[in-house]
Amino acid sequence: MVRGKLWAVVEREYLERVRNRWFLIGTFFGPIVFGAILFLPTYLASKREANADVARIRIVDATGTQLGQRISAALNGGVMGDTSLTQVVRVAPAAVTDAERDAERAVTRGEFKGYLLVDGRTLAGQRAHYVGTNATVIPEVDAVRAALRRGVLAERLDRAGLDATEVERLVSLNVQLRAERLTTAGGRGGSGRLNALFAIIVSALLYMTIFLYGQAVLRGVIEEKQSRVAEVVVASISPTRLLTGKVLGVGAVGLTQMLIWIATGALMLRLREAVLARLGVTTAPLVLPYIEPGMLVLLLFFFLLGYLFYASLFAAVGAMVSTEQEAQQAQLPVAMLLVLSIAFLQPALEAPDSTLAVNLSMLPFSSPILMPLRMSTVAVPGWQIGLAIFELVLACVVAVWLAARIYRIGLLMYGKRPTLREVFRWVRAS
Repeated sequence: MVRGKLWAVVEREYLERVRNRWFLIGTFFGPIVFGAILFLPTYLASKREANADVARIRIVDATGTQLGQRISAALNGGVMGDTSLTQVVRVAPAAVTDAERDAERAVTRGEFKGYLLVDGRTLAGQRAHYVGTNATVIPEVDAVRAALRRGVLAERLDRAGLDATEVERLVSLNVQLRAERLTTAGGRGGSGRLNALFAIIVSALLYMTIFLYGQAVLRGVIEEKQSRVAEVVVASISPTRLLTGKVLGVGAVGLTQMLIWIATGALMLRLREAVLARLGVTTAPLVLPYIEPGMLVLLLFFFLLGYLFYASLFAAVGAMVSTEQEAQQAQLPVAMLLVLSIAFLQPALEAPDSTLAVNLSMLPFSSPILMPLRMSTVAVPGWQIGLAIFELVLACVVAVWLAARIYRIGLLMYGKRPTLREVFRWVRAS
């Protein structure tokens, strides 16, 4: 009979939220955001190239050397003297002001996209000046900057009696380093960079789900208090079982949504190469990191325990307040514990075996986020995982015990928000 009542609460909480339109919107919006992250950067990067007419500029050369011609050749991708789009105007240093004025008028008339001024300071490696209608177009300015660098380098090498073409060939070596993770099971775990990305995604997903559905528990308690539904429900089931059913029901909703996101994300990753090919973008196959089945179980376990810990605390906060405005202030200490985990995300990712990362990954308030992060990046000793789980389970027991005692009295309390002394009195009296 008791189990039937508990299941009824779980079922009610689950179905009430799953049938909500905002659950459907959030469930479908998640894959859309992930798809945008997965496809858009690669697609936009393929289009992030300077236009073909980026070389349609005037070069005002006040160096008295062949620097302007060298820059022109680099912009046009040809040899010395190829100025099919670029106009090189050689002037004396004293005539720079007039030359700039003429070049500016030409750009205003639309004859050129901009003009580049090079002088003695440019040859000294100090600076050059570019003015143009495309000065805010980063790819085109980068193309001009690259051509300027090649031109200055070629001119200085020529002065030193070196063959600029040969030197460029020798120094343009680009060796690619492929970092691949080796798991403790002896198998290769895929790209190290992808493992790091996977770790960030896992941590962010756990944080977001725990926080959102912990908040859902808090709001659910407040709504029951405001609508006086709790008075009727408590008459047929104990507050402790009501709290347990609410936490489990809302947690099942979060788990459902997470599984849907994971499934759609995996499908998008599988179809990524084919979709980008349809868009005319050629990309290398994305080798996914190898995730051991045992690790997946541990990730799920940390999520469930982390959710149980924070949901119990949020439920206790909901039982202590009567309005959303009061909840915004009262929940701050609980929310800050969760936010601290994300605040240490980057240091833990950069040095997952550091003392800071190890200690934080075993503290109950941060282990649901940081231990999965470490597990996704390095081989974590079994005793550390075991200790983190033990401490988190113990923290969950304490959190549920405290929340149940506060919930039992606070659920039927209305009006003034209790002080900490009154809350401690509730805990002792329950």
